[in-house]
Amino acid sequence: MAASIGVFAQDNNTSTTSSSSMSGVANRARYSRDFFMVQLTYDNWAGADSARVTGFSRGVNVYLTYDFPIKSHYSFAAGLGIGTSSIFLDDQKIDMSNGNSQQVNYVNTTAFSKYKVMTTYLDVPLELRFRGVPDNANKGFKAAIGAKVGMLLNAHTKSKASLGGEKNILKEQNKRFFNTWRYAGTARVGWGNWAVIGSYSFSNVFKSNTGQEAFPYSVGICLSGL
Repeated sequence: MAASIGVFAQDNNTSTTSSSSMSGVANRARYSRDFFMVQLTYDNWAGADSARVTGFSRGVNVYLTYDFPIKSHYSFAAGLGIGTSSIFLDDQKIDMSNGNSQQVNYVNTTAFSKYKVMTTYLDVPLELRFRGVPDNANKGFKAAIGAKVGMLLNAHTKSKASLGGEKNILKEQNKRFFNTWRYAGTARVGWGNWAVIGSYSFSNVFKSNTGQEAFPYSVGICLSGL
């Protein structure tokens, strides 16, 4: 009621401006603002001199974000989601069962057909966004730069081998070697619902007293919408 009284109290020019502004707000609420993002990535470790990363190491991230318009084509977004990564090692394993040492040891072995190190994080993604079509993220050019902060939920290794002619899968779960938090820079460039993405972690996967370093990075594609 107060808004209606204010509108009728203004002259025609002011009313036209107000209607235009309200229309812009309505459009922002009605069209896509990249509320939902699914990211598929190729993953690797930088600085991990002792690890032999091989194959198509990969990750999957699923994020929900809320977009706050700043001005014209720009907005800020914050959200929550799950980020996973699987790093395959070439004829190596990590000795997860040695409870007497805090050191991460890569052990050479040919016993496994596949061996990977898997991590899962609860992530908080933050982005400064630009959109060529401000009112609809499903159309036009868009770009974003930002960061994500993650808390480790799970860390385990998984190996596959043949035992007695049958497939044998062994999973060892232990978070004691791994950092609880991760901090990474992110970037995204695309058109419409699709984008190319990249990220680089400024934090080590492993704790500082483990004697090993590994700084994850990834490149991939992102499908966004809603």
